Amino acid sequence: MRPHPPWFLPIAAATAAAATLLAACSSSGSSGNSGSGSKSPILIGVSLSLTGDFSADGQAFQRGYNLWASDVNKAGGLLGRQVKFKFLDDKSDPTQGSTNVQQLISSDHVDMLFGPFSSLITGPTASVAARYGFAMIEGAGGAPAVFNTPSNQARHNVFDVSYPIVDQYDPLTTWIKSLPAGQRPKTAAYPIVNNPFTIPPEQRAQKQLEALGVKTVYSKVLPEELPNAKSVADQVAASGAQAVFLGSVDVPTVAAFMQAFQQQHYNPKLMAATAGPDQGAAFLKAVGKANATGIMTANGWYGGYDNAQSKTMVQEYIAKYGGTPSDINSDVAEGYGVGQVAAQAIKATGGTDQSKIITYLHSGVTLQSVQGPVQFNSLGMNTKPVIFVFQWQDGNYAQVLPVGAPGSGKMMFPKPNWAG
Repeated sequence: MRPHPPWFLPIAAATAAAATLLAACSSSGSSGNSGSGSKSPILIGVSLSLTGDFSADGQAFQRGYNLWASDVNKAGGLLGRQVKFKFLDDKSDPTQGSTNVQQLISSDHVDMLFGPFSSLITGPTASVAARYGFAMIEGAGGAPAVFNTPSNQARHNVFDVSYPIVDQYDPLTTWIKSLPAGQRPKTAAYPIVNNPFTIPPEQRAQKQLEALGVKTVYSKVLPEELPNAKSVADQVAASGAQAVFLGSVDVPTVAAFMQAFQQQHYNPKLMAATAGPDQGAAFLKAVGKANATGIMTANGWYGGYDNAQSKTMVQEYIAKYGGTPSDINSDVAEGYGVGQVAAQAIKATGGTDQSKIITYLHSGVTLQSVQGPVQFNSLGMNTKPVIFVFQWQDGNYAQVLPVGAPGSGKMMFPKPNWAG
């Protein structure tokens, strides 16, 4: 996952005019979405980062959404109706994302909304959706700020099929705790790019490791747009930290830190990043196969996940786009999983009535996806997520934690030296 950031903008108090508009939209939506009587396509609106800083993730999400739609349509559609997407480019900008969702609901009259990439954009777009009574089923908005926004607390319209990102490093910190005290890293650094996705798991990991006696030698929240990653990386290198937990949201940030570390001849025993290493072939291309070895990240999915639905999706993806399971961006699975959850809700409620879908998804039902089981609490967090820790090993994206879990192999620790 899911690198993916916090989200929501405060919602103004509803005016009488807004209430009238909401009622009108709900009424027209109910009549147009009420079941299998209409054979027109089910139109799904999505604001995605097809350009801008998050474009690699946005495009991977689009592939996941389209792959799901292709499978559904080949099987006859949902309730006898084909599914069709309307994608709008938010250019990796939260404000544009909100404008897009407004257009999708008011002008394009979509039947369903699927989420964008990142907590940063999911928050404000979900708030717009809430004003119109729409569910926001998403897979990349797991930051606490998304769930705690006033709009979601009032409307309960957010549903994240992936894991809550605050728990991302728990398997890794649990493993460190299991080591004999003499083998644990003695010092750690936490450079964190300012983003709702990065801050919660990094600060949680820092607190957990400090409780184990791991001394913090660097901890700083950095500007969201990091103009000079090298200078920060040089400071981390100068600290001599034996473990580095990098709060990152993209491949370029991780690559810049790794390059600076190499130049400083600084090789931490352990290096993990919140996002970037999960980007498959894009990560390997940026840093090189040899230097990727030993780098870790956490996620709720990977190409080798031992899940029947996931295996089928992986085969279909490779047949369409080529590559290997390790090349597949986890965003693909997150997008595909959003579609799966939405499909189960549409079938169970007999249509796309948003009130019925929201009630159903909050009913405690356990749903299935390529990422494993999904069950939502009152704020839309998945309470049954799978969280793995992965490590690049000689070009393979290997599951190493939790220890003893099916598919978990041996971790490389300490991390090998840089290739050069």
